[in-house]
Amino acid sequence: MDHLTPEQRHYNMSQIHGKDTKPEILVRKYLFSMGLRYRKNDRRLPGHPDMVFPKYRTVIFVNGCFWHGHEGCSRFRMPGSNIGFWEAKIKRNRERDERVTAELESMGWRVIVVWECEIDRKSYRQENLERIYEKLISG
Repeated sequence: MDHLTPEQRHYNMSQIHGKDTKPEILVRKYLFSMGLRYRKNDRRLPGHPDMVFPKYRTVIFVNGCFWHGHEGCSRFRMPGSNIGFWEAKIKRNRERDERVTAELESMGWRVIVVWECEIDRKSYRQENLERIYEKLISG
């Protein structure tokens, strides 16, 4: 059962944005500090990737664990209310992610997906950022 009123829930959900999230900013700052330059949310590509690296023909999506249904992650738990809506929503997001990835790969782009939980937890943030950098430049 939801402990918030519908108005409170509506306000909370309206404050969640799809661009410039904390994990995305952390990844961008790290990669920029390593000398990499990129485009943000390039609307010319399917899915408007969070970061586009034309030199490496690579795009990065920084996915929120809840919104993209990160399986096996403690941050993804199906809400207890309005279950039908949320199941359909998460399913559509996953299907869109798969479709966009396939489109980008067919256009010759490499796709790297970074999950929120890989960046938010300080204990292994640096290790994961280094792994993303190596994967990006290794081609």
